[in-house]
Amino acid sequence: MNYVLALFLPPLSILLIGRIFLAILVFVIWVPAIIFSGGLTHPMFIALAWILIYQAHADRRAGG
Repeated sequence: MNYVLALFLPPLSILLIGRIFLAILVFVIWVPAIIFSGGLTHPMFIALAWILIYQAHADRRAGG
């Protein structure tokens, strides 16, 4: 069960910050990348999600 959650964590976190198109795109790339590379691309997508979350928080602080 935890492995299934880990599979969807980067696309889900990107979706939760409101980037719907990017979340779908990441999901489409993410699942085959996990299957074919054995998880070698995992850190790249985690970093992308963290950068987008940080950017969303920075935008919110600048706008408010």
